[in-house]
Amino acid sequence: MTVTGKDLIDLGFPPGPALGAALAHVRLHGLQGDALRAYVEAKKPAPKLRLQTAPAWVLNLEAEDEAEAGNVAAVTETMDQLMRTPTLRGGAVMPDACPAGAPGTIPVGGVVVAERAIHPGMHSADICCSVMLTDFADADPEAVLNAVHEATHFGPGGRAADQRFAVPPEMLEAFRTNRFLNSDTILRSAVEHMGTQGDGNHFAFVGRSQATGRTCLVTHHGSRGAGAGLYAQGMKVAERFRMQLSPATPKANAWIPSDSPEGAAYWEALQLIRQWTRANHEALHQAAVAALGAQVADRFWNEHNFVFRRGDLYYHAKGATPVAGDFLPDTNGVQIVPLNMAEPVLLIRGNATDRNLGFAPHGAGRNLSRTAHRRSLGSYAEAEVFARETKGIDARFWSGHIDVSELPSAYKPAATVRAQMARFDLAEVVDEIMPYGCIMAGDWERDAPWRRRLDARASAAPVSGRG
Repeated sequence: MTVTGKDLIDLGFPPGPALGAALAHVRLHGLQGDALRAYVEAKKPAPKLRLQTAPAWVLNLEAEDEAEAGNVAAVTETMDQLMRTPTLRGGAVMPDACPAGAPGTIPVGGVVVAERAIHPGMHSADICCSVMLTDFADADPEAVLNAVHEATHFGPGGRAADQRFAVPPEMLEAFRTNRFLNSDTILRSAVEHMGTQGDGNHFAFVGRSQATGRTCLVTHHGSRGAGAGLYAQGMKVAERFRMQLSPATPKANAWIPSDSPEGAAYWEALQLIRQWTRANHEALHQAAVAALGAQVADRFWNEHNFVFRRGDLYYHAKGATPVAGDFLPDTNGVQIVPLNMAEPVLLIRGNATDRNLGFAPHGAGRNLSRTAHRRSLGSYAEAEVFARETKGIDARFWSGHIDVSELPSAYKPAATVRAQMARFDLAEVVDEIMPYGCIMAGDWERDAPWRRRLDARASAAPVSGRG
C-alpha cells in the first residue's frame, strides 16, 4: 500500500510545509504499521501555540500627577498585552517604567519571566546596557572628569584606526566560533566600537561618595554595534521559530527555544557580548586611571538590559537592575542606579521578593517622549534651560551641542522613583555618589554628515518667487 498525505494527516501529522518532506521520507524507507506511527509521533510539528490568558504580573508604579497617570495607563496596557505571549510565566514593572513601543512591547522598566525561551525583542538592540563604577580614592573630581573626557568617544560609529582600544584576541576568537557573532559586520564593530559610548542617555559621571568622600567615576553604555548586530541576527532566527510555533504572537515578542541548538548558541552569544561590554567600560576607566596615575580603590558594575537564567526560566530585564544574588555572578551585591546628571547616582542592595522578581529600577525613566519634552519647554532658549538645570555641576556635551532631552527635567522626578522603590521594598540605598559633573553625547546630529549635505544643497538651491 502506498502511503498518502491523507494517511499521515489521519495519524496526526498536521497539514503544512513539513508534510511533503515527511511523506517523501516515509515512501523512501517504506514505513508501514507501527514504524509509520512511531515516525509520525516523533516527527510531527508541535501544535501552533495561541496567545494565552495573561498570567498575573506586579505593578510597582503609582501615579502622583496627571503626566504619570497617562504613563501608568500606557504601561499597564502594554504589559497586559505582552503577558499573553505563550512562553511568559510572570512579570513586574519598576517605578521608572515607561512604554518603549507599540502596545504589547515590553516597557522600559519591565521584567518578564519566560519558560524555555529567549526573546531578543525583550532585551532590545542595546544588549547589556550597563553601568560601571571606579573608586578613585582621593583623586580630584575635575581631574577625573577631564581625563575621561579626553579618553572617551560619544556619538555614532567607532574610533579612527589610530585611536582604537585593543580587543583581547581570545575574545574575538570566541566571537568567530559563535554562529550568531561570526559576521564581518559584528567583528568589525567589536574592534571599532571598543572605547565608545554611543549617544542618547549614555554618560560619564563623576562625583563623591556620600559615605566615604572618595571620588568615583560612573559610565553608562551598552554593547554598541556588536550587540545591535546580535539582536538583529537573533530576531531573524526568532521570527523563523515564531512562524513554526506561534504565528499569533506579535513579531516583537518572537522567541528562540532555549533547548534548541540555536537557543544554546544565542545564550552563549549573550554571554560573550556581556564580556565585551564589560571590557568596553574597563577600557575607558583604565584610560582615565593611566592618565592620572591614580590608584583604584574599588570597581564594580551591573547590567540592566539583559537576560538572566534560573533553570528553565529566563528573566528578561528591559531596563531593570538585578538584585537577586544568583543574578550577580561577579559583583559584591551592591548595584548602581543613576537618576539624572544633577542627582546622585544611587548604590543599592536588595533581595528577590514576589514583588520585584529579583530586580529594582535602573534609573529615573520618562513620562514624556523626547519630542514632547522639547515642546514642553516652550520658547525658552536651549542655553537658558541648560544653565538653569545644570547649575552647580560641570555638565558637558561631547558633541558641543546641547541636548535638552537629556537634561534633568526630561526625566521623572528622582524623589518619586526613590520613594516608590522604598514603598514597594524593591531595594535599599546604601550610598550616594553626589554629582560633580557629567559628559553626554549631546545633539551630535546637528553636525552629522547627512545633515551638512542637506544644508549645503538647501543653500545652493535657487530661490524663486514673484516680483
